[in-house]
Amino acid sequence: MNDMLKVACAVVVVLTTAGVASAQNQAQVDSGQKVFAAQKCSICHSIAGQGNKKGPLDGVGSKLSADDIRQWLTNAPEMAAKTKAERKPPMKVYATLAKDDLDALVAYIQSLKK
Repeated sequence: MNDMLKVACAVVVVLTTAGVASAQNQAQVDSGQKVFAAQKCSICHSIAGQGNKKGPLDGVGSKLSADDIRQWLTNAPEMAAKTKAERKPPMKVYATLAKDDLDALVAYIQSLKK
């Protein structure tokens, strides 16, 4: 019976921790959505049909890792050369974006999965 109690406690801890992490992740995604709007990313990109349809980001979170997304944001010319992307105008570099804002923007873009 003592083992059952330990297992039950472990399950409760895991579920509670997952809920907190999920809420924190959602808060970061929500913050990233605000950064996306504040940086006027929709001038060049669209999400769910909103924004510039020539640069859709729908499903990009299924295709790119968080690190790849971060590289696109902070080192776009190198990523464009690496992927042979020729979109005009070239993507703006967000190297001076505050770390928390950059992390939130990466989380938001990573959440865009189909």
